[in-house]
Order: sequence, then C-alpha cells, then structure tokens
Amino acid sequence: MKAVAEIDAGVCNFHTTVRATSEDEQNVTFEIISECEKVRALGEALQAKGPVDAYQEISPVGESVVMQTVREVLKGCCAGCATPVGIFKAMQVSAKLALPADITIRLSKDEG
Repeated sequence: MKAVAEIDAGVCNFHTTVRATSEDEQNVTFEIISECEKVRALGEALQAKGPVDAYQEISPVGESVVMQTVREVLKGCCAGCATPVGIFKAMQVSAKLALPADITIRLSKDEG
C-alpha cells in the first residue's frame, strides 16, 4: 500500500511530501521531497537504511529506526519539528497499522 503525507511544518514555511510504500504490509520504504535541506537529508538517510519494519517501529521494546534517524540527522534543527510525526504516521498507514486520517495541531497565544 502507498500512503502520502503532505506536511506544512509551521513558521519555517517549509512544505514536505512523504510517500511511504509497503508491498507486504510490514516493510516500508520512503520517498521524501522537501523544501527543507535538513528534511531532505533525513529522507536520504532513511532511504539508505532500506525498508523499515513497521511492526518493529511501533513496538514498545527497542529503538525506532525512524526516530533514531531523526535524532541523528536533524541535529541543529527545531526540536519541535512536526515533520517526523508525519513521516511516522505515513509509515503506519502504508503498513495498514493506522487509518489515513488527518492530524491537526492548532497553536495560538493565550492572552488570558
């Protein structure tokens, strides 16, 4: 199955498209197209690691390859970047571990 995530990361104004593909509903490959140079490097690093086992990624035991790669590659980047969450969710959908539903975070100042 193929899943696509369109991510607008926020105030940085960078747009990212994630294409996650799984032929066997377990192992997932990524194609990441981004205006952000650091996210493009993250996409290249994930591709270099080969298919990611989505079942292992959601396991409470062990380290997530996706999140470990995010920590390695996005150093010096905004620690609150929303893009890694979009990558992870696209992986889940492509492996049929989640339904394709939008995720929304609304941020505002509380003037109270």
